[in-house]
Amino acid sequence: MYFDLDLNSSYIAAFAMGLFSSLHCIGMCGSIIGALTLSLDQTIRNNKASLFVYLLNYNMGRILSYSLGGVVIGVLEYFLLQPFSEGQAHRVLQIFASVIMSCAGLYIAGWFPRFAYIEKIGAHWWRIVEPYGRKLIPVKSRIQAFLFGMIWGWLPCGLIYTALALAATADSIQHSALTMLSFGLGTMPAVMGVGIMTSFLSKLAKMQRFKQAIGVGFIFLALLSAFPWLYPMRIHHLMSF
Repeated sequence: MYFDLDLNSSYIAAFAMGLFSSLHCIGMCGSIIGALTLSLDQTIRNNKASLFVYLLNYNMGRILSYSLGGVVIGVLEYFLLQPFSEGQAHRVLQIFASVIMSCAGLYIAGWFPRFAYIEKIGAHWWRIVEPYGRKLIPVKSRIQAFLFGMIWGWLPCGLIYTALALAATADSIQHSALTMLSFGLGTMPAVMGVGIMTSFLSKLAKMQRFKQAIGVGFIFLALLSAFPWLYPMRIHHLMSF
């Protein structure tokens, strides 16, 4: 089976971004999960297995919205970059994505708080879709949990927009969607764990040194986006010849 190393590196980078960003955003995600959980019937809340299924459906809906966002960014990329040569356009997108990712890393570390203003990009769209999410509360079925997740997947978030910038470097609409799917899957462990390890995750997310380490991780991913030939698997691949 043939693997495109540049493409796989974007999937891995997106997954890692999901892992990093979900812990940083545990406060926001935790409040949403809390709203979902408290709206459930007490018998469901008291049954860990049933609660897990509802949380899983919520996250599946959320990740689907991320993937749809990848489709949208892939379509925009296709039409906006038509006037440019493929190589030039892709390189510009790589540099743009790396700058956004670096800014996100500085923001997470607490060194660039103004990056939060990027969330205003989706504020208008959020005002349109958010009321539909409220109508799904209280959640009484797994389908409602899934739809609730789809709505809240469009919550304005600078780190999601950072992942979309990375998805824009993909070479097709399909690969942009898969990049966002990888990002969403990366957020799963922390968001699913909110209901189980809320106290531990909240404390971890508040540790300044931990935030700085995550921020540095984002900057490292930004370097891989800007210089994909530094990707470890690519280096190993080249050395094997």
